[in-house]
Amino acid sequence: MSLFTPNLMLNNVTDIDLDFLESKGIKGIILDVDNTLTMHNSQEVHKIVLEWLQKMKDNSIKLIIVSNNYEERIKPFADKIGLDYISFGCKPLTKGMTQAVKKMGLKKEQVAIVGDQIYTDILGGNLKGLYTILVVPFELENTTFFKIKRRLEKLHINKYNRINRK
Repeated sequence: MSLFTPNLMLNNVTDIDLDFLESKGIKGIILDVDNTLTMHNSQEVHKIVLEWLQKMKDNSIKLIIVSNNYEERIKPFADKIGLDYISFGCKPLTKGMTQAVKKMGLKKEQVAIVGDQIYTDILGGNLKGLYTILVVPFELENTTFFKIKRRLEKLHINKYNRINRK
């Protein structure tokens, strides 16, 4: 499988259920923030996401945020939802993910990463040897850089869909 291909694609982080995690031996989840847990640059969290986070916590799934954003963006958000975090995670480099796995006290084979971007979250997770889950972004960014990146990501999404046809 390509380093750019996720292990799984879902519509939303809340589509991840406990039975699935157990079947894969996953005991910890690294979470992206923007367009994964909330809208880009937002501090608001949908009720369904908060309920999902609580369900994971209640069932001893370890959760941690790894974001490429800076402390001043991530800390207030992480504090609001009661999660530990690593800011300036340098994804797709594995620095932030390595720190997160260590903080959770798990083996990398027991950890999944969930994010909305192939060239940061999925590539970094695959390089680290994590189970990678790509979710559909809440909203598409409108900068030229993101428009180009999202267009290129479609190549990898199409490959995933070809491999996983049912």
